[in-house]
Amino acid sequence: MAEISRRAALAVLGVGALAAGAQYAVEAATSPGGGASAQGPDNPVRAENRRPGSKDWKIGAGSTVVADDLGRQIKGYASATSVNLGEAIDFHVSTDPARPYTVSIFRMGDYAGLGARHLADSPRLPGAKQSEPVTAPGTGTISCGWDVGWSLNVPRDWVSGSYLAAFTTDGGHRSFTPFAVRDDARRADFLVVLPFSTYQAYNQWPLDGKTGKSLYYGYGLNGADGNLAELGSQHADANGAPIAYGNRARKVSFERPYSSVGLPQRADMDYAFLQWAERSGYDVAYATSVDLHEGRVDPAQYAALVFSGHDEYWSQTMRDTVSAAVGRGTHVAFMGANNVYWHVRFEPDPRGRGLQPLMVCYKSDPDPEQDASGPTRLWRTVAAHNARAEQSLIGVQYNGIPKAEMPLIVSSADHWLWAGTGVREGDAIPRVVGGEADGWDPGSPKPDAVSHTLLSASHFMAVGGSDWPRLQRTSLYETAGGAMVFAAGTFNWPLALSHHGYVDARIQRATANLFNRLRQRPSGTAAATGA
Repeated sequence: MAEISRRAALAVLGVGALAAGAQYAVEAATSPGGGASAQGPDNPVRAENRRPGSKDWKIGAGSTVVADDLGRQIKGYASATSVNLGEAIDFHVSTDPARPYTVSIFRMGDYAGLGARHLADSPRLPGAKQSEPVTAPGTGTISCGWDVGWSLNVPRDWVSGSYLAAFTTDGGHRSFTPFAVRDDARRADFLVVLPFSTYQAYNQWPLDGKTGKSLYYGYGLNGADGNLAELGSQHADANGAPIAYGNRARKVSFERPYSSVGLPQRADMDYAFLQWAERSGYDVAYATSVDLHEGRVDPAQYAALVFSGHDEYWSQTMRDTVSAAVGRGTHVAFMGANNVYWHVRFEPDPRGRGLQPLMVCYKSDPDPEQDASGPTRLWRTVAAHNARAEQSLIGVQYNGIPKAEMPLIVSSADHWLWAGTGVREGDAIPRVVGGEADGWDPGSPKPDAVSHTLLSASHFMAVGGSDWPRLQRTSLYETAGGAMVFAAGTFNWPLALSHHGYVDARIQRATANLFNRLRQRPSGTAAATGA
């Protein structure tokens, strides 16, 4: 999210209340949607989704109620963003007051529209109120360092996926934390990379009116002197507590719960996409952006890397890995918008238990500890002359937050992406352009492509912008080595696949056309030969 978003950012963030992204995630995981099924042999994900699903994970099931950040009735976080089959992951849980609780594990998917499958439960565990979070001076980092409440040994016969741990007290309060289960040994057509770095950037836990900080905001007036001039970014949360850009964290820890109910901001996009992909029967595996940074992703095992939602915060290693994969013939799909926008650095968390890194992004402040990758600010400004602008990888780049949801206007209607959708040039597909949008900037570096097609041309008025409209673009380019890179260019594309009120058969068919092409590895590449 660009800093120009200002007051609209609060609507996107859902600051001070049950997070908007969290509520959307609940809806997306149980919303209807159709679309063509993937052809081909059976695969683990297709078989998994034939198993009985469950709605028991949702708030309200079993008379559960929300555990909020003011009461902190039960909060928890995982020891890692992901775990491989056969390995263990720990959950660090605090209850206030001390009372027994359980941890239930759910795999998110389609499951005949139920949205999840219930896989495991902890025994009844003794709860305790753990230490207050510690805020580091200078950087504003909030970390917990809580004791382990329960460890899950992931069975080797589980299926890679997006998982939730539901923490529930014996009084019925419930919160969550997400994690991914990897299957590092298995080749698959697609690897879905869940944007945990961006999840953490938006995480302002705890939303208690005094403590919480994200990479966007912190509580209080804008700086010690209350100066409101810095980027004009003084606001109040939904409960009236002041929050300000000047009080944001410069480094954020993964060793803390997610705010509100525990479902990350804008996870609705990821859940909507994965529900569609699994319902359609595609052969998908899962990892996280932290895995991509830490070297646990081998792109050669997959025909395509899929960034399913809003993946805004990227390290140099993440970008280098994906750029090299494209160069070797691995396809890439960005299903949302405003990706690869902020350059971040990862470093050890000195206040945590050493299990997860800190993510660093100084943004408009000088970065006092920059390394060889450059300062932690916009990728467009890391190098001179806009040389590292995200458009050179993605094909388009962020250009604004629409003031209102707008139709996507079809361009290049004769392209194979639109085949079978029935669209004609200039047709409008309602509500697809929303949240944030990408566009084509002729002044920014172009991708190294032999062909590049812009598949939409949708005008919108931007929050914080001038009185002239901006142009949203959906993009697809192909390299000389046969790799294709797709960018939807809008937050609402994945919502059109599965989310109630947004589903559109034309977007579903276009996405199926895309994925049926992306599953084919270019001949002669490492991905095709298994090298």
